[in-house]
Amino acid sequence: MAKTRIALELGMGTSLRKGDYTRAAVRAVQDALWRNSISFAEAFGFEKSDMLIDVEIGVQQPDTVDADEVKAVLPYGNGGVRVVTGGLDIPKPDGKGVTILANAAIIISFDMERRADAGRKAVSA
Repeated sequence: MAKTRIALELGMGTSLRKGDYTRAAVRAVQDALWRNSISFAEAFGFEKSDMLIDVEIGVQQPDTVDADEVKAVLPYGNGGVRVVTGGLDIPKPDGKGVTILANAAIIISFDMERRADAGRKAVSA
């Protein structure tokens, strides 16, 4: 497979009161995606479902993030979610809890080799 990176989207999400790392991660992915309308699929002759989407989330407590819930935010494509240590936990002034900041990096790729093979088959037909 000739997986070729086409775009990198970045986002930030928070959980201000509930201390919910998954919610902060979901908001980070939404922040990265909802500000853009990516038309790369059509430009390269692919369907949107052909997008290979790799999501990396950074939070202070990665084990508490439900990666399936984060992946469910992706509107199309074949996605994978990896959660790593990152982001910020900002202590509240009263010392009772933290405000969570999650960072998301979304890499969009296509299998360009597959597209090239399809083009060759169409020409030889």
